[in-house]
Amino acid sequence: MFEELEKINERPEPFQFYTAGDLWTDEHTSRQMLKFHLDEKTDVSSRNITFINRSVDWIASHFDMGAGKKIADFGCGPGLYTTRLARRHAVVTGIDFSKRSIHYAQETATGERLPIQYVNQNYLDFETDDRFHLILMIMCDFCALSPTQRRKILSRFYTLLEPSGCVLLDVYSLAAFREREEKALYEPNLLNGFWSPHPYYGFLNTFKYEKENVVLDKYTIIEAERSRVFYNWFQCFSPDDVEREFKDCGFAIERYYSDVAGTPFSSHNREFAVVAKKK
Repeated sequence: MFEELEKINERPEPFQFYTAGDLWTDEHTSRQMLKFHLDEKTDVSSRNITFINRSVDWIASHFDMGAGKKIADFGCGPGLYTTRLARRHAVVTGIDFSKRSIHYAQETATGERLPIQYVNQNYLDFETDDRFHLILMIMCDFCALSPTQRRKILSRFYTLLEPSGCVLLDVYSLAAFREREEKALYEPNLLNGFWSPHPYYGFLNTFKYEKENVVLDKYTIIEAERSRVFYNWFQCFSPDDVEREFKDCGFAIERYYSDVAGTPFSSHNREFAVVAKKK
């Protein structure tokens, strides 16, 4: 038992493990994530509906996203952004790991007769001959990727964009990093049954990596028949950090905002948004 507890509380190297596929493709957890996506009042898997509507209005205006403009939404979930942008006659592609979310998004598009292309795939592996005027990655998905994965996805963005095309994404700030504290928590059915439909014991270990500005929420879920570990990484950035990574992949930072609805930038916010242009 002592050895098992030692393993549960073991601190991995930053981004040593990647378990996003386990979270988004598991039958039970993907159902829970979709439920959070569709809760219009919360900011768990998606922003609340009031913010999304304001964000889409700003995106459409700022990037002149009207008829014929091509947009790719990486990590589109159940289509909360793609649907709204397609209603404005943009040509939209959505990519997401979750089969359940993509199915919901496709049903919505079919019901509204919106010609949205949805791809059920890990967006790190997404390839197409299409070229886009705008690429979105919203809800701080960029922060869950390792440095190697981030370079890969930015290089992919560069290839997929039209000349002078733009990327809009949001990230956690250093203010968010300072707010987090290391902790160890044990609770039966941790997060109210989120991890399994069956009884389980859940352990949450939060680790901070000061040198890298990385936070890890490590979940160990123990059921009668199996044990699983999920690693939820949060890379936190300064604007200079973001600029360095984008510049290395051929982008120029156009501007920073406090969010993807165009709120003026503040260094005190837990998140900030980045608009980068292909050079």
